[in-house]
Amino acid sequence: MKGTAVTHLRINPSILSADFVNLEAELQRISSADAVHVDVMDNHFVPNLTLGLPVVRRIQQVSPLPLDVHLMIEDADRWAPQYAEAGAASVTFHAEAATAPVKLARELRDAGAKAAMALRPATPVEPYLDMLGELDMLLVMTVEPGFGGQSFLDLTLPKIRRAASAIEGAGLDLVIQVDGGITEETILRAAEAGATVFVAGSSVYGADDAASAITALRTAGFRDA
Repeated sequence: MKGTAVTHLRINPSILSADFVNLEAELQRISSADAVHVDVMDNHFVPNLTLGLPVVRRIQQVSPLPLDVHLMIEDADRWAPQYAEAGAASVTFHAEAATAPVKLARELRDAGAKAAMALRPATPVEPYLDMLGELDMLLVMTVEPGFGGQSFLDLTLPKIRRAASAIEGAGLDLVIQVDGGITEETILRAAEAGATVFVAGSSVYGADDAASAITALRTAGFRDA
C-alpha cells in the first residue's frame, strides 16, 4: 500500500528517554503530543527498574497530557487497576504477565481507564483474538521490552497486519499501538501495517526540538512509500 497509511496518527512520547531529574520540564517539551507514555518496569518481568505508582501519581498531577501507562511488571492482575485508579487515561498490561486478562481488562475499564494489552515480539496474537472486544488498545511491541534505543524489528509487521485484519473483520473499535524503534524511517511501515498509535522515545527526546520531532513523525507516517 502506498500513500496515506491512516487518517490519524497519535504520537505518545516515552519518558523512558527523558531526563528524570527534570521530569516536569520534560513533560512540557512534549505538550504537542497526544499522550505521555509512562514505562513502569520492575526488574523482574524485564531486566530494568524505572518508577512505580507513587511517581506515576505525581506525574498525573503535573502532566499537560493524559497518561498512557505501560506496565512491564509481574503480577499485573494485582497492580494494574491501581494505576487506573491513580488517574491514568490508559493502562497497558502484558499478556504474558496476566493470569486473567479478560477480568483485568474489565477492571481497568470499571476504574475509568482504557484497557490495553501488550504482546512481546515473539508472542502470537492468535490466542487473544477472541478477547479483543474487551480491549481499547492492543500494543504490539516492536522491540523486546525493557530498554529504550533499540532498533525496530520488522518481523513484527506481519503480526500487526494480522491483528489489524482481525479487528476490521470483527468491526471492533480498537486501535493498535506500536512501541520500539519508532523513527521517521520506520513509522510508515508500522502505519501501513495497521498501527495508529506510536510510542517514540529517543527519536523525540533525543532531538533538540521535541515538538518538531513529533511533527516530523506525524508527517513521515503519511508520506508516499
